[in-house]
Amino acid sequence: MRKLKIKKTAAVLTALALCAGVVTGCGASSSTAGSASTASSAAASEVSSEEADEMAAKNVADLIDAIYVQERNDNTDTQCEEAKAAWDALTDAQKELVEGENADPDYFGRDTGDAAQDDPRNQDEIGENELLVVSFGTSFNDSRAADIKGIEDALQEAYPDWSVRRAFTAQIIINHVQARDGEKIDNMEQALERAVANGVKNLVVQPTHLMHGAEYDEMVETIDQYKDKFESVAIAEPLLGEVGSDASVINSDKEDVAKAITAAAVKDAGFDSLDAAAEAGTAFVFMGHGTSHTAKVSYSQMQTTMQTLGYDNVFIGTVEGEPEETACENVIEAVKAAGYTKVVLRPLMVVAGDHANNDMAGEDEDSWLSQFKAAGCFDEVDTQIAGLGEIADIQQLYVAHTKAAIDSLNG
Repeated sequence: MRKLKIKKTAAVLTALALCAGVVTGCGASSSTAGSASTASSAAASEVSSEEADEMAAKNVADLIDAIYVQERNDNTDTQCEEAKAAWDALTDAQKELVEGENADPDYFGRDTGDAAQDDPRNQDEIGENELLVVSFGTSFNDSRAADIKGIEDALQEAYPDWSVRRAFTAQIIINHVQARDGEKIDNMEQALERAVANGVKNLVVQPTHLMHGAEYDEMVETIDQYKDKFESVAIAEPLLGEVGSDASVINSDKEDVAKAITAAAVKDAGFDSLDAAAEAGTAFVFMGHGTSHTAKVSYSQMQTTMQTLGYDNVFIGTVEGEPEETACENVIEAVKAAGYTKVVLRPLMVVAGDHANNDMAGEDEDSWLSQFKAAGCFDEVDTQIAGLGEIADIQQLYVAHTKAAIDSLNG
């Protein structure tokens, strides 16, 4: 639309210039020619103004794309500052024009809550015992404080003799939070280097990841490079525990998670029990991320767990549609076939970040909310935007996993 407007203005310029030449050639007065010249200059000014807006917006988009990367470099801090300063210098109209490979007005403009409510936990003076909590991360401030900080706070309360510190594995998110809010969060290398510099002797790492997937594997590889710098190192289990060989294999961790998340969803939906929700024709759909990693069987195991517990109106799905039965269209068919007419969507993710707010509850036609509504077979489709990390029982599962890791250091 903006390009069309510029072309139209350029056409007006040309027409005005031709008109001015014709009128002057016919012996028109100088005032008439002057009026045409003034109109021509005004149109030229309009083009320059629009082009300037586009250039300013593109500059910000380029600066955002430069920090939307998974590798930190020596210039990252400066690049984050430059991107924010350039954004702040834009007018409101210019901000709406920001568009790049990964850039858009929401990068700096979306209100995700108060970052001051979070704690990056990047302090020194750690002591000999460190409990490093490793998360993928989220740029949604409210969720980061409620979910990730919620888990970290529970761990610090449970183990006061250990210094709880934080690391994110997603540099893209670290850069986003730093550029927008000025909050600096350590990546894995920074956190481990900080531990070494502080003379930490005993290191326990608690991942907030759901499973032994790709993110977990990469985390372990990074820790392996530092193991010889500490007297002892232990890595605690992720939330769902061991993966298991096939969809029928479940463990106590998955059962505990299934009970905790279902209870929270039922309560938030205003029902006294899951059975009461079923009687009202309501099904609960938990949307996970999905993965091509072999750990994707964990999602199938969670569905098996729900069935084993008798939670027939609870379904597991994934954004990526891996495993296949967890794809949105397949989950819609499963809920429809089971005869439920009302649906509550809730994330099966530690945080309620981009996936929860956009892929699940967004307004785009490909969001899960939109797809369930478009199916035309449900009377009501609601969403609960809440991460797993804010559920007290989930926090205590992480506490238990950390205890097992600490106990392993003591033989």
